[in-house]
Amino acid sequence: MNAVAPGPVWAPLIPADRPAEELEKVGVITHLGRPAQPEEISPAYVFLAAPCCSSYITGIVLPITGNAGDGA
Repeated sequence: MNAVAPGPVWAPLIPADRPAEELEKVGVITHLGRPAQPEEISPAYVFLAAPCCSSYITGIVLPITGNAGDGA
């Protein structure tokens, strides 16, 4: 079994439940200074789901974090 571990991701529903001042902070912990867009991380899911790409990959967690939380 494989998994994708995304970091901060901007999604359309985020603004609905957060105050404006909190929205400004979404994703700033990444080295890129912004959250990922869904289309930036979706290829990772496709890669792991496609037998032609990942048939010999087992037991991995693929971090897609923009280096968020790496301590650097």
